[in-house]
Amino acid sequence: MPQATFVHDGQHIDYTPTTAVAAGEVVVLGDLIGVAKSPIAANTRGALTVMGVFDFAKATGTALAVGTIVYWDNTNKVATATATGNKLLGKVVRAAAASDTTVRVRLQP
Repeated sequence: MPQATFVHDGQHIDYTPTTAVAAGEVVVLGDLIGVAKSPIAANTRGALTVMGVFDFAKATGTALAVGTIVYWDNTNKVATATATGNKLLGKVVRAAAASDTTVRVRLQP
């Protein structure tokens, strides 16, 4: 018996929400962050993307350099450099000025 059997490349995972999820919505599953690329109806299996590069909302007032580790603030629904109380999102791949409202991030698998 093999110790592991390949299932798929892991870019997407199955997800069945209890309430509808909109396209582009960030979903936190424990320490895993996923993004719905298309709407998922309540109690219907859909897919979350868990690998890739996305533009995430960010609060203004903080600049983020390329390579900065960022976290998802699920309360305020923004990417932040603050680790405390937030979930690891990934690394910045395009610098964001303090006045920018989005930041480009490569999801951390």
